[in-house]
Amino acid sequence: MWKPGTLLLLSLLWASGELQQETEQRRLPPPGKLDFGYVPAGVYETLAHYEPGPIGILFQLVRAFLHAVQPNAFPHDLIVKLAKDKFGAIQTEYKKAIYYEIGFLICAAVGLLFAILMPVVGLFFCMCRCCDNCGGEMHQRQRKNADCRRGLLGTLLFSTSLVITIGVLCAYAANQNLSSQVKNIRRLVNSNMRDLHTFANDTPMQIDYLISQYATAKNKVIYDLDIENFINHALVFHKQPNKRFLISSLLPFISAMRETKEALENVSVSLVVLQEGERKLHFNLSRIRNSINRTLDDPGCLDEESDATTAQLCRSIRQSLSQLQISANFTRLPDVNPQLEKMKNVVKTDLSSVVHRGFYALNDTPHMVIEQTRAVVMSIQNLVGSVGNNITSFSKVFPVQTCLSNFTIFISHAHAKIEDYYPEIDQIDFYRWIGCIALCCMVVLVLAFNYLGLLCGTLGYDKHASPTTRGCISNTGGTLLIAGVGFSFIFSWVLMGLLTAMFLAGGNMEKLLCEPFHTKELFKVVDSPYLINPEWKNFIPGYLYNDSELELTTESLYSTCKENKGIYSALRLDKVFNISSFLNTTVFTKDVVRQLESFRIDLRGIILLESEGKQNLQDFSEAGLSEINYADFLEEVNKGVTVVDVVSFAKELESQTDLMVRKGRLQTALKGHVATLQRIHRQQIAPMEQAMSALNQSMRFLERTASDLPNKVTDVLEAIEAAQHLISHNATLLINQETRKYSATIIGYFNQYIEWVKTSLALEVAPCKPFSNVLDTAQIMTCSFLVDSMNTFWMGLGCSTLFLLPSVILAVKLAKYYRRMDTEDVYDE
Repeated sequence: MWKPGTLLLLSLLWASGELQQETEQRRLPPPGKLDFGYVPAGVYETLAHYEPGPIGILFQLVRAFLHAVQPNAFPHDLIVKLAKDKFGAIQTEYKKAIYYEIGFLICAAVGLLFAILMPVVGLFFCMCRCCDNCGGEMHQRQRKNADCRRGLLGTLLFSTSLVITIGVLCAYAANQNLSSQVKNIRRLVNSNMRDLHTFANDTPMQIDYLISQYATAKNKVIYDLDIENFINHALVFHKQPNKRFLISSLLPFISAMRETKEALENVSVSLVVLQEGERKLHFNLSRIRNSINRTLDDPGCLDEESDATTAQLCRSIRQSLSQLQISANFTRLPDVNPQLEKMKNVVKTDLSSVVHRGFYALNDTPHMVIEQTRAVVMSIQNLVGSVGNNITSFSKVFPVQTCLSNFTIFISHAHAKIEDYYPEIDQIDFYRWIGCIALCCMVVLVLAFNYLGLLCGTLGYDKHASPTTRGCISNTGGTLLIAGVGFSFIFSWVLMGLLTAMFLAGGNMEKLLCEPFHTKELFKVVDSPYLINPEWKNFIPGYLYNDSELELTTESLYSTCKENKGIYSALRLDKVFNISSFLNTTVFTKDVVRQLESFRIDLRGIILLESEGKQNLQDFSEAGLSEINYADFLEEVNKGVTVVDVVSFAKELESQTDLMVRKGRLQTALKGHVATLQRIHRQQIAPMEQAMSALNQSMRFLERTASDLPNKVTDVLEAIEAAQHLISHNATLLINQETRKYSATIIGYFNQYIEWVKTSLALEVAPCKPFSNVLDTAQIMTCSFLVDSMNTFWMGLGCSTLFLLPSVILAVKLAKYYRRMDTEDVYDE
């Protein structure tokens, strides 16, 4: 019932290929990016992944064993041939089948041989013992190494019993795992059914969202149909030159003029401060040097015999006085008054107002042509509105809601049917659990006799007792071991027969179903051409669309849904539905272009930059900034005010004064000179350093501004002239060029909507993850729950059954050392 809905579900918003082809041929710049938001998506709760936990180690061991038994590659060609001939080719292909199954056949033959020979051997063993042979004679010869043999046999039997116990525990764990996982089947099924309901319920909402988002493209188109926007796009934002380039080129000149004037004023002020400060500082440094020299003429500095340290310090101070002088020479730097006067004249003209008047005239141009283009805009708006109405009406043609409702009913009906089977599944699983426990109990019974026999035989053994005088407990232990041997013969062949059948079934299911599913070899078999229907190359498109040549396979469908992509891309609906003729976007495109090309606009009389502004730029470039010798200024600034740092010199002088031994007039005078130096630095050098820093910044700014200034001004003026010529003489050509680009921009919004719909249909609308989850869930229940548990069961119990053979042999031999004999060897002294 819901098959037509599945086919038509996501086709209602498909767009035409002609529109995309025409736009691609133009190769024009894409329009602005539209934001269509996110398609509302439901949350699928099924996690189709199974982690077995610790028992997974056993599963891996079983798979490794099966790989060793059956290392052959998956027989893809053989299965396909047998399926096509409905197993009629088995008569000719039996050798390939036997070759593939050779490992299983050998193991099965060993198991069957075990099952056949075990009861026969047990029968003859019983008859042999009845004839007092095969250990049946109640007589034991005494040997010197009897204790050693008894201990060895007991150890080997105990080890064998441990191995059997481990196998039984593995089988029991597998049995319990299967029962516990059966309880999860209902949870998995319910989760998958809820996801299918979510898929059916969310799809109409997602389709409605795709339809509603056409309004985003429509509103953007209507907004961009504003004639003012078109004029701005057509003229002001043209590439060579354009408005953005002109504004970004002129505005820096406006700020540069003001900042250049301020920098020249700072240079002039700083230069006056430095030159005046240099004269005062030179005088003060000379006076302090002379004063220190006079102080150093003190007799305390000359008496080397009585105070050598002070004399040495005085000589050191006298030698350092030569550094106490001015380094920079600011008097040789010329003033910048000529340049400053020119810049004052430049900034008197308000270039900013001139620039904005020109561009205001250009920006105001759309008001001139709004009335004459009103009819064109209304026509295009009507075309846009008609497309939206067509899309909305087209979405109502297909009964999507009805099909999804039928699909929901189908899901609910299937779920109810599955619910009816749960009691039967639980009952079957209970009987299976009982049967497996019974098989385990057969081996457990033998183990019980072995462990009890070992326990009684070990505890009741008396090394001083002769074989005929052994105690009751020891004799009981030997009897229990023989009982275990008997039950081994009774149960082992039954176990081996059943386990062989389980081995053949579970092993082949793992190699032919579960393993190929993970490697996707199974999908290749199902997707083999002409397999299901001799007339269909591919079954799914042949069944759904009656087009078996369409490349739609089970593997591609599963993989696409596994990635949670939309069912539109998964089922290849794009190859079936084409509604481009319905939307007729190619005719719509031609109409838009024809309407836009009918524009007739006269843009003469617009002046971008008046002559006053041009002359202002010329005056700025001729202000004489390049005539300033920046190297001389920067050279003097970088020298520093004095040769030596006066603060450091004062600290050094103070530290040398403190080292003098004699305290008196000499030391007091030097301390006074230290204070004088510190005052000179604070009152004269520090302000000069600040002025030098300001001079440095201003000169570097002026140097950057003057760098290639005439060429920059020339380039800007040429760009303005080119734009003026373009507007005044080439407006018609420019409008025709930009009309085509503007048309592509308008159509580009519809392209974006179409591409968004295509992407959403492929990736977001009706994501088909629930369908792959259904298949994954079936694989988990079949392989992870059933096959892995069944294989682990026969593996564990099979190993235990095989180890019953050495257990029988060891138990028979060990029983001789535990049981009470009727006769014994007697030796005369």
